[in-house]
Amino acid sequence: MKNPTLYSMATILLLTSCNKMVDQMIDKQLASSLSASSHTVDYVINQGQHDCNQNAYKIIETSQLKFVVRFDSSAIYQTASLENQYDINKLYGFSDNNADHHQFSARFGWRWSDGALRLFAYIYNNGVMSNKELGTVAIGIENNCSIQVTATTYVFTLNGQTTEMPRLSTTPKAKGYLLYPYFGGNETAPHNVHIWIKSL
Repeated sequence: MKNPTLYSMATILLLTSCNKMVDQMIDKQLASSLSASSHTVDYVINQGQHDCNQNAYKIIETSQLKFVVRFDSSAIYQTASLENQYDINKLYGFSDNNADHHQFSARFGWRWSDGALRLFAYIYNNGVMSNKELGTVAIGIENNCSIQVTATTYVFTLNGQTTEMPRLSTTPKAKGYLLYPYFGGNETAPHNVHIWIKSL
């Protein structure tokens, strides 16, 4: 070769360029993977607690809340008092009417009872609570959930099946703050409970 120094420099530049391209591709794939996984949050309610450990105040104004939820075997539990087994734990939702959630709110509830994991529509209107069972779900399976807001109703959808509940809030959209997983009822979590939620 006429100029070995030039050849060596060209080779180094080429390899450096290829390495940078490979590094950029890896970084892009890693960022994409982290971004996709970061949408799913493992909400943990620690033993002896009511609130989950990711309970952060977040203002919300929306006409529909959509999410995917998955429970593991930690959703199977036995309460200390038998009557508390039928208390409804809270899953995910929002306060409404720009008010406290014990005045106006809509969220999914859940409990383990009679050998099954059951999900509920759980609402407050003017401080009055009401609920309705939406169905049972399997451990380890992803479930599609949504709460749609209309002028007079909350439309709860669980895996394609809809249930309407009354809405007395006067705001055009749900307006308040996000409500996170909560154990109870009267009792606290008897062991660590994991609930995976992906907002859509």
